[in-house]
Amino acid sequence: MGFFSTIKRIFSGGMAAGETTCGAQNEKSAPRRPETEAGNAPSNADAELTLRLRGAEPRLSAWLAVILEGVETPGELLNTRLFFLLRALDAPEKEAQTFVREFGQWLERMEYRRVEEFRSELQYRLALALDMEDEEDERNRLFLKISQGLARTREHLTRRLDALFTDHGELDEAFWENMEELFITADMGYETALALVERLKTAARREGATQPADVRDMLRREVEGVFAAPRRISAVNPPEVVLMVGVNGVGKTTTIGKLAHRASLRGGKVMIAAADTFRAAAIEQLGIWAERAGALFHAGPAGTEPAAVAYAAVEAAMREGVDVLFVDTAGRLQTKINLMEELTKIRQVLGKKHPGAPHRTILVIDATTGQNALSQTKLFKEAAGVDELILTKLDGTAKGGIAIAVGMEHSLPISFVGLGEKLEDLRPFSGADYAAALLGEARGRNETKTPEGR
Repeated sequence: MGFFSTIKRIFSGGMAAGETTCGAQNEKSAPRRPETEAGNAPSNADAELTLRLRGAEPRLSAWLAVILEGVETPGELLNTRLFFLLRALDAPEKEAQTFVREFGQWLERMEYRRVEEFRSELQYRLALALDMEDEEDERNRLFLKISQGLARTREHLTRRLDALFTDHGELDEAFWENMEELFITADMGYETALALVERLKTAARREGATQPADVRDMLRREVEGVFAAPRRISAVNPPEVVLMVGVNGVGKTTTIGKLAHRASLRGGKVMIAAADTFRAAAIEQLGIWAERAGALFHAGPAGTEPAAVAYAAVEAAMREGVDVLFVDTAGRLQTKINLMEELTKIRQVLGKKHPGAPHRTILVIDATTGQNALSQTKLFKEAAGVDELILTKLDGTAKGGIAIAVGMEHSLPISFVGLGEKLEDLRPFSGADYAAALLGEARGRNETKTPEGR
């Protein structure tokens, strides 16, 4: 939506003194009173709402709290308040109406009946549309979500870490051996545990550390460093083609729907293609997710050659002026040879129709599978040339340490983590926040950039 960049500047207080937007001066970066029809004076309710918005702390959550006060269910009052907020931020009338209408349609599809069920989603949609996920308020919400998701892993790991630091008076060999054992039981795996301990030993010698307590901060920094994403060229000739791979049951279909949802909320025209043609149920489910995300959908009859579906999808995406095309693939692992041949053929036809495609290949892995995620990553790297990972089902697992193992062993960035079932629960991954949440510390200051933030 065209007004979002302007709104972001208003939210962030980024307009210069005296600078105007839509002909109105931006006073203290606060919402302005919406114009009334035919010059009529605003109602008492509108005037009061305007004053309260202007007096609220200039944060998305604070303004949302104002307009949602007294709103309990979807309906005319919610629509009126949302429209009022957008107009108060100088949103063009038609675009504000579009935002409100599309959110209302989504509420109907999801059958939400109370504000508590969708409030977080509404803030998430506004933050995405306004490109405000890096705002402090949103960063804190994300860290809380990650911290909650890692609760079981942290409970297992930090308790034993605390005991390790307390029980040992010096950095002797017994200390390092016990740390290796601790990492292995946290589902990091033998090789990763040894490598991480070696890194810590090197850091301890370099910094002259002698006490176990000194290792805690080193551990946080080492974990952060595992997820440092390399810079890369992000520019593509549209449509950007994203190939999605992963075994059945990891949440790949759901993840595609959530990625499409994010891309749509950022103003992109999105298409999902069902190249997993061997399961009719998978095609149907993906179509449902496309509808929820507001994306176009391309599929062939069950049993169609997957590469043919992918080729036709690119043709359709180019014809429709699509910005991002997500291509789903089968997750069958009966034989490694068949998997590699199928993915190789899909990649070839994508590149033939659209040079440079696929521009990204994303592997979806399930955090609850523990060490199996390592072998899956190895297999798909060989078969499909994986560029990045998405880790699903991180909430509620005691095996959250697998993220460190995958990052260290395969040197692949994790772009997103799944922290629940809702559309909003697929969130950008931050190495700094992960390390802090895993070790029970305050949110990291030096956020690791994700591939989407490149």
